Amino acid sequence: MDAVRVALLREVLAGTEWLGATRRFAGALRGSVVTHGGGLLLVGTPAYEPWHLAAHLVDEAAWSGTPELAPTLVRHEPRPGDPAHLSVGLGRLEAARRDETLLVVAPEEPAPLLERVHEARRAGATVLALGCGEGELGAMAHETLAVPRGAELDLDTVQHLVSAAAGENAVPARRGGRLRDRLSRLTEQLTAPPPTRW
Repeated sequence: MDAVRVALLREVLAGTEWLGATRRFAGALRGSVVTHGGGLLLVGTPAYEPWHLAAHLVDEAAWSGTPELAPTLVRHEPRPGDPAHLSVGLGRLEAARRDETLLVVAPEEPAPLLERVHEARRAGATVLALGCGEGELGAMAHETLAVPRGAELDLDTVQHLVSAAAGENAVPARRGGRLRDRLSRLTEQLTAPPPTRW
């Protein structure tokens, strides 16, 4: 989903709780990675790896000038021969530090993942959760954005809104207010060559 489609989606969602909720969550994500500076770890479940969100966050990091938004994708079963950015395994969560942020995208909560997230939190990492919003993960996370089953939006769509909001809100306030500045930034983003793809 590109910037134009996200803008159209936001128009459709105007007046709903989704815009405020995704912006709040994106603000917590951006605030954590920029404030702590230790890096962003992104993990899903064995059945749901958020590689698409990882790619969008890399794009937003490049476009917004906020390199802290570029995540390390932690995978459940990386394979030998995978490129470096796809070869980080769950052992990375065991090495999580106090200054790191862990974003968990999980439509369900498998017990082994919960144990590793709990260990990362005990080590001092800031935990954010995007998923069904039920169970232990929601209680363990510092910030949660629930996308219940049967909601108006699915988890993939909400991830697009969160990644776009995380990048756009990183624009310095001194440039923020005027319509001409905002249109200029949008034009720059839409006409700039895309960052290197995954």
